[in-house]
Amino acid sequence: MTLWQGKSKRKVTGGRRRYSRKKRKFEISQDFEKPVIGPEKRKLVRSLGGNQKNRVVNAEYANIADREGNVQKVEINNVLENPANPNYVQRNILTKGAKVETEIGKAVITSRPGQDGVVNAILVEE
Repeated sequence: MTLWQGKSKRKVTGGRRRYSRKKRKFEISQDFEKPVIGPEKRKLVRSLGGNQKNRVVNAEYANIADREGNVQKVEINNVLENPANPNYVQRNILTKGAKVETEIGKAVITSRPGQDGVVNAILVEE
């Protein structure tokens, strides 16, 4: 399902907004690419202005920083919790804010894998 990112038909006050034009193709957002745990795979997508976005399709590793600032490339085992959608936990979908289990402990994803093309996380102290 595509999302239209134009203005609503209604104003904030509840009145009807009269449009001078129809919907435009550049106002339609692209479908959400659901990055999952699996063998590394990325995808280049054209964005507005001919620019390119690097999207994560599958991710096996994450760059995890601890409290001291040391960063390690660590394998992701599974998704423990996802505040975006509880169903994403069962499907191992990686989004920003998802808590993942890794070899060195639990971590929270801080990057947006579907937008940035990389999985960055911070180690969680228990």
